[in-house]
Amino acid sequence: MEFEKAKETFIQTWGKLGSEWGINRTMAQVHALLLIAPEPLSTDEIMSDLQISRGNANMNLRDLMNWNLIEKVIKPSDRKEYFEAEKDIWEIARRITRERKRREIEPLKDVLKDLKKVKGDKKDKALKQFTETVGNLETFVDKMDKSMDFLLKADEHWFFGTLVKAFK
Repeated sequence: MEFEKAKETFIQTWGKLGSEWGINRTMAQVHALLLIAPEPLSTDEIMSDLQISRGNANMNLRDLMNWNLIEKVIKPSDRKEYFEAEKDIWEIARRITRERKRREIEPLKDVLKDLKKVKGDKKDKALKQFTETVGNLETFVDKMDKSMDFLLKADEHWFFGTLVKAFK
């Protein structure tokens, strides 16, 4: 496979995976492009490579910065803004985990905590089923939260070594 074809396949695949994980496809494609770029890219270069509008590029670059996956780079004597991605895949996984925890797990834990305070007739079967389901979901979410904390604190080599031992 020629390099340009491989590059296009990588960008398209990353975009497809991103959309399956709940991330905008174009955002994932911009991230993929920056991930494989040997040097920081300008907005114009990103627009040209991905054939997207300036508004689309700017919106997705801003979102990637909010996720802490890319950063703005200033080149001396150049007024353009350039962007580069974190290249360490382990660090990328940590940053995504941290952001998903903040955006998804923590708000869900707050809602479940409030739902546990539901009032009603303790003998009502529907209320009993509701509180049991909320309790089970809360237990599951707490375990997910602890697993995410574990991943965030783990050293890459130790984590994968432990994982391999667990599957033996």
